[in-house]
Amino acid sequence: MTSAAPSSSGSRTFILIAALVAVLLVGAAGGMLINSARSGADDAFPSAESVDVGFAHDMRVHHLQAVTMAGIERDKTADPVLRGFAFDVESTQLAQSSEMAGWLTVWGHPQLPEAGAPYMQWMSENGTHTHSNGEGGTTTGPVQRMPGMATTEELNKLRTLTGKELDVFFLQLMLRHHVGGLEMAQYAADHAAKGYVRNLADKIVQSQESETNLMKSYLAERGAQPLPFP
Repeated sequence: MTSAAPSSSGSRTFILIAALVAVLLVGAAGGMLINSARSGADDAFPSAESVDVGFAHDMRVHHLQAVTMAGIERDKTADPVLRGFAFDVESTQLAQSSEMAGWLTVWGHPQLPEAGAPYMQWMSENGTHTHSNGEGGTTTGPVQRMPGMATTEELNKLRTLTGKELDVFFLQLMLRHHVGGLEMAQYAADHAAKGYVRNLADKIVQSQESETNLMKSYLAERGAQPLPFP
């Protein structure tokens, strides 16, 4: 079971420390990548159209929304178990997002996709790979909304809730979010060119599958059901 996090002010301190550590780790990772490339141990950095860059861009967007939702729950919940769970999600996905930002910087790409650009183009494989379209169906091309992403209205609603209603809605949104991200992470784990990208993608799959099962049990304990997956 996830342990309870410290008080709200203490949690903020720990999150700041985690962010600083993540930045240091990203810097160290970037240095290792550059040295590896210079020594010939690594191939040319991936192109903008690659699975590696596409995954890093899209998963950063996906992760950063999870960080936002987890921060809301951590600050507002009165449930120590869910405060601890939210803290774990927030700190883990912040660190992973920072790692991906480090890759993108070293590779010479922006840290986020271009505004208005479609998502999941990197999963299209010339129109032969079928994946979720984020709207309840499937497609072989790019999408405008990644699977599992909360809407602006849902995020605004989460901010207004308190008590059990807050906890249940947070779990429902985060569960749907985790399930939506699994498809992208698994594809990157199978198809990315760089071993370190495949490794992180595989870690995301494993951790989010575990957390998905945990959230289902938390919802059941509170007499609630998951949201339909769009």
